[in-house]
Amino acid sequence: MNPIWLYISKTDLQTERLQCAQEGKDLAPLEEEFSRVEALDLEDLANQPVAQALLDRTAALSVRADFPYDEPSDLEGIRAARPATRPTLPPLRLSSTELRDKAYGAWLGRVSGCLLGKPVEGWRRPRMWGYLKETGRFPLRTYFSLDAPAELREKYEVRADRCFIETVDAMPEDDDTNYTTTGLAILKKYGRDFTPADVGRFWLNEIPILHTCTAERVAYRNLCLLIPPPQSGAFRNVYREWIGAQIRADFWGYAAPGDPERAAEWAWRDACVSHVKNGIYGEMWAAAMIAAAFVTEDLPTIIEAGLGQIPERCRLAEEVRAVLQWRRDGLSYDEASDRIHTRWDETRAHDWCHAISNAMVVALGLLWGEGRFGDTLTGAVQACFDTDCNGATAGSVVGILHGAKEVPGEWTTPFNDTLLTGVTGYHRVRLSEMADETVRLIEAAV
Repeated sequence: MNPIWLYISKTDLQTERLQCAQEGKDLAPLEEEFSRVEALDLEDLANQPVAQALLDRTAALSVRADFPYDEPSDLEGIRAARPATRPTLPPLRLSSTELRDKAYGAWLGRVSGCLLGKPVEGWRRPRMWGYLKETGRFPLRTYFSLDAPAELREKYEVRADRCFIETVDAMPEDDDTNYTTTGLAILKKYGRDFTPADVGRFWLNEIPILHTCTAERVAYRNLCLLIPPPQSGAFRNVYREWIGAQIRADFWGYAAPGDPERAAEWAWRDACVSHVKNGIYGEMWAAAMIAAAFVTEDLPTIIEAGLGQIPERCRLAEEVRAVLQWRRDGLSYDEASDRIHTRWDETRAHDWCHAISNAMVVALGLLWGEGRFGDTLTGAVQACFDTDCNGATAGSVVGILHGAKEVPGEWTTPFNDTLLTGVTGYHRVRLSEMADETVRLIEAAV
């Protein structure tokens, strides 16, 4: 067996260069070493220690004195760096029936958004927009369809096994929904005082390593090497600010309705297993934002409630606030989407999969969707980047705002209230039952 999927690759080293530069580290002392190591055959196991040593050296680099951001990874440091003024939210005043309706809406919204983006995950704008335009379906308004002439399907490499709407009768297994289910299972197993170590233990017991990707796979490897959280998120992890933690946020928001601080703390406990800095902030922001959606329908306030739980002077907050400003300035959806693409290069894996670029897309979908269910989902997906992840996160928020009773049936009918996951005990579940279980956990955590 040649476990190349656990090796450090040349692409990983290129990602590390970008990551270090964005963190404010001066790579000049290591430029020659990077060139030397990148020239090696890194598929030869004998060369892996050299690559590992290089990552250890980048980890030891200090941040430049003129770096304008304050980006701690520990919870105490993050809380100390939050904005002094945060949105004041109304108290949670939902009946049991209303709370259940919103929790169910959250699950339905997440699954709808994930299913919308899943067939085109990895597609860049020319491919997605080309297919939509040539089939007369641009701008995006509903699920992606296989209904197209054979030559177009061939041109755009449209595959029937990618969950196009004609092939679906339940929500297929996906990492986005696996992690939402994982959050529920962790809270159920360990209770409200679960720790990062509990999260790591759950992963090792319940999630096969090849079901993980990027930062989660590195963290999993580190856990197996007896490197505990939060060190597991930092050690030789070139993906440490990618989107992986952000897609694990949603259940923490479901379970802490109206309480962004609690949702953000639970998100931190989860995120620090695999991420640092803005990788952690993405999960905390999304969880806090989702928690806020239970008590206010004002979308800028929801987004600001999320930002209120992360450092004021971090890169993610700066970029999401830029999206908020574009909305205030009256930019069109297309103009705002273009600006995100100007700042982040979707053709580069690091930019395509980074927490910040995708947080901006989620904010884009929410703000320009204006609370409309379908427009929010399509707005979060049409901009590309990580389509299923962003559709799912935006879907959670708008699903809560609508409640299950008001989620349009054309979005929910295809998956028949059914979710397939890779999580033990939840391989085939009813979303309505997941909502019931969510409410029981909310009530137990109060």
